Amino acid sequence: MSLTDVHLTLESSAGPVHILRGIDLSVAAGETLGIVGPSGSGKSTMLMVIAGLEHPSHGQVSVAGHDLTDMTEDALALFRREHVGIVFQDFHLIPTMTAIENVAVPLEFAGKADAFERADAGLQAVGLGHRLTHYPGQLSGGEQQRVALARALAPQPTLLLADEPTGNLDSETGQQVMDLMFDLTREHHATLMLISHDMNLARRCHRIARLVDGRIRSNDIDVPMPVDIATAEKSAR
Repeated sequence: MSLTDVHLTLESSAGPVHILRGIDLSVAAGETLGIVGPSGSGKSTMLMVIAGLEHPSHGQVSVAGHDLTDMTEDALALFRREHVGIVFQDFHLIPTMTAIENVAVPLEFAGKADAFERADAGLQAVGLGHRLTHYPGQLSGGEQQRVALARALAPQPTLLLADEPTGNLDSETGQQVMDLMFDLTREHHATLMLISHDMNLARRCHRIARLVDGRIRSNDIDVPMPVDIATAEKSAR
């Protein structure tokens, strides 16, 4: 995945607002990258550009060998369906659907005949095999985020984008969800881009980049070598 001189400017009543100001970033396949920076620095917007949900005003975005720059909306939707999984802070589950239905629906849209079998397996993988028929309102915050994680990974995406995935969770539950996210990303051989205000969480990634005022101010910061805390902790037991 790569971004080359990516800019995003939006018009407002007060004039143009420059959100991204020349982003250059490259992420290797299978790499985990933490994105940190102050609120309003453009982190979530950059994620939206990478997912093809926002069009850059200038520059080139390439993900999984696809140049997103000139794609139509239909082509971008197909690209996301095949290559991108997204986990948000607010879960974004459909409240009138059960856990298994929330995971299966995107697979059905993708034409997968075994959508419910794959959704079942995905929920088993995040420890929710006993909650398949529960609705989001019947699940705790941590359980809802596990459903969202299963939904994002069920199509086996090339790239997983996580925007403050533990922001609405207590520290213990957040740790459990992140353990699952790193474990499952590794099992699926996916690339992970993680946005977080928590530097300790970002340190679990191979690399960290800091975004300030719409620019990458520093890269490869604070992590002298690839770090996988979950694996290290397991090895120490």
